[in-house]
Amino acid sequence: MTHETTPEEAKVNDTIGDATALLHAVEAETTEAPASATQTQRITRDPAPRATSGGEPRSLPFPLVHGREKGYRRDAVEAFLAKARAAFESGDGSVDARAVREVGFPLVRNGYQVAAVDAALGRIEDAFAARRRQAVVATEGAAAWVERARADAQEILDRLARPRGKRFQRVSFLSYGYAPKEVDVVADRITAFLQSGDPLTTEQGRAAAFRMTRRGFREEQVDALLDSVVDVLLAVR
Repeated sequence: MTHETTPEEAKVNDTIGDATALLHAVEAETTEAPASATQTQRITRDPAPRATSGGEPRSLPFPLVHGREKGYRRDAVEAFLAKARAAFESGDGSVDARAVREVGFPLVRNGYQVAAVDAALGRIEDAFAARRRQAVVATEGAAAWVERARADAQEILDRLARPRGKRFQRVSFLSYGYAPKEVDVVADRITAFLQSGDPLTTEQGRAAAFRMTRRGFREEQVDALLDSVVDVLLAVR
């Protein structure tokens, strides 16, 4: 009996396909080609690409920053994406969605444009999460996946049910942490999403940022909760 692909399965497959193509493109454009190879310049690439071993220019996977602006160090980005591609294709678990979300790169002049790399990492994270979802649904069933997401959401709600200003531990008077009022605004949006279905995107969860103030909330606690929120958002997309 032929299995018909549901819209949800099609969306997951599209996400995986998009990220797989991206990882292959990065690999192709960061691998030096032999002198006899034909070089293809992509329209959106850097106007002064690096040379191959044969002396011919090669395209770059992301735009570069110029002048005083700083971007992600190129070799660090390329090394991580190569590792991510190998892990994605082998399924060995050495890289997962959270590892993609938490990776950081040194900021240097003439580096890769931060926004472009972050956007690519978002798509790759989505693909790892979608692959994980496929695996759990295939082995344990869709109900098990939904129950996991529900349990994670409830843990988040339990934490955010605390009074405003007291949802997380504060650092000492002489130390700096996340501004409580700003964290509480984001926390209220998360609560509204989990309880009432108010709009909240994965990108908004990833992009949450706060000013540093004295006696602020502990960064590690807030960051851990935001990671859990993104996991839930990825699970229910």
